[in-house]
Amino acid sequence: MKLWSGRFQKNTDASMDAFHSSISFDCRLYREDIAGSIAHAKMLGRQGIIPQQDADSIVAGLQKLLADIEAGKVTFSAGAEDIHMNVETLLTERIGEAGKRVHTGRSRNDQVALDMRMYVKSAIDSTRERLKELVAALLDTAEENLFTVMPGYTHLQKAQPVTLAHHLMAYAEMFLRDLDRLADCKRRTDVLPLGAGALAGSTYPLDRAFVAKELGFAKVSRNSMDSVSDRDFCIEYCSCASIAMMHLSRFCEELILWSSDEFRFVEMDDAYATGSSIMPQKKNPDVAELIRGKTGRVYGDLMALLTVMKGLPLAYNKDMQEDKEATFDAIDTLLACLDMFTRMFKALKFNAQNMKRGAGRGFANATDAADYLVKKGLPFRSAHEVVGKLVFFCIQKGKAIDELALSELQAFSPLFGEDVYDSISLSACVAGRKLAGGPAPETVKQAIAEVREILNAI
Repeated sequence: MKLWSGRFQKNTDASMDAFHSSISFDCRLYREDIAGSIAHAKMLGRQGIIPQQDADSIVAGLQKLLADIEAGKVTFSAGAEDIHMNVETLLTERIGEAGKRVHTGRSRNDQVALDMRMYVKSAIDSTRERLKELVAALLDTAEENLFTVMPGYTHLQKAQPVTLAHHLMAYAEMFLRDLDRLADCKRRTDVLPLGAGALAGSTYPLDRAFVAKELGFAKVSRNSMDSVSDRDFCIEYCSCASIAMMHLSRFCEELILWSSDEFRFVEMDDAYATGSSIMPQKKNPDVAELIRGKTGRVYGDLMALLTVMKGLPLAYNKDMQEDKEATFDAIDTLLACLDMFTRMFKALKFNAQNMKRGAGRGFANATDAADYLVKKGLPFRSAHEVVGKLVFFCIQKGKAIDELALSELQAFSPLFGEDVYDSISLSACVAGRKLAGGPAPETVKQAIAEVREILNAI
């Protein structure tokens, strides 16, 4: 018999029970559900709403039930619909009539909102820890590659020389923003909904502040209707997860390109690559490709939640049961991808020689040649035109700019002097860009120190 069946004259259809039940996926909320019930029972006893003896019995019974679930001694029932009814039913079976008092002054509407907020809060902490580990790995590798010159790209065409350290630090900045977004998301998630009841609060003298303190919430919600109908925090986590996955996917795309024979900038460790069933020479970057692919999955979770919530009137609607699988999937996918990416990244082998060779081709020092002429007094737009013609000449001759004789350079501008070769060398191109945010080794070293300080303060 359903705990809510008093008003009904016949049982629900078996197919309805299977369709309606959520225990197959919300069973993972058992810790949060039991913790919330323990805090609620303590408050009920403390406020004299139920006998203290019953409150104590409920708390002890829930603690024992939690231990048994953790030990694998409990099987949840699909007939009890969800994790809340399962816990209450099991508790009542174990401690008798006192168990029927645990739901006093609350609804499953505010109960599930509580469970989800607690779960997402914990997920945010786990996600941020993994992001911190990844950023720390980026910092370590960047520190080792302050002088590893490589080509920088725009439009996937060689643009200007940078360093591997500078390139990696660009991703460190992205993941720092992810950390910041998640911290902000947690601030809005850290609100206790319990006490909102079904939608209109309760006539019992509930002490919501006590429950908030017991469960570690920063504050209690201000509006009971919003409390039970709000899933912004799930949507916001999925949004943060989508952006973080986008960053991982961009990084994976570059590593996939860099590991190809056309680039040969990096080699995947054997532990994080696969072979081909037919082509014996293949070494496929499957981990990076899977992460890139799973990004779409997390985007789908976000869109699913936005679509579920977009037309719902206040307050709770059964549509909101669909919040869990999407949120759980986004959490699971992002955590798994962060774990695997960090492992894969730590095992990468970067080929500094190939990177430097790549930076030497494609006229990555053309901008520096134009800047050289500007410093000699030529207006930039004129210098741009001179070097553009010079590049076309080099293409015809099959040479790089710094491979031309001085006489050849001076045929395009008499301002070119012997010192031009020092100005357009790869090391000079990088070292000269020492403005804040630039790729010069000393600038990147300072950036690494600043990010380490930020990371240590989180």
